[in-house]
Amino acid sequence: MGDSDERLAVLRGLETAALDGNLGPVTTAAGVTLAEDALRCNDPRLVGAALGGFGTRFLAQPTWRHGVMKLIFMEVPLRAVPGLRIRADAELSRMATDYINERTAAGRPVSADVRMLQQLAATMTEVPE
Repeated sequence: MGDSDERLAVLRGLETAALDGNLGPVTTAAGVTLAEDALRCNDPRLVGAALGGFGTRFLAQPTWRHGVMKLIFMEVPLRAVPGLRIRADAELSRMATDYINERTAAGRPVSADVRMLQQLAATMTEVPE
């Protein structure tokens, strides 16, 4: 699959192609596989790129949610997720609430991004899986 820089370049290219509507089914499927793989790594650049415009459009909702939570755990600002206001849902709010409760119980700080996510997602309806 290439090194991190190559994967990052492909993910960014997929984002551009998705915006232009120039993706066929084979490219889309390969892109989803690459984005899912990027969400399993610990490189915040790749995780952020996986949740860019391509990921917002094509990742399954549970996979997308877990990617958002991974960015939170990695302390990456959520401005890296362009589709957040579109795809946030009640389940993501629940996940953010659980995270806030765990951090609070451990006496650790909670970022403003997580609180914003909790509030934003709580106002959204469920998105079909």
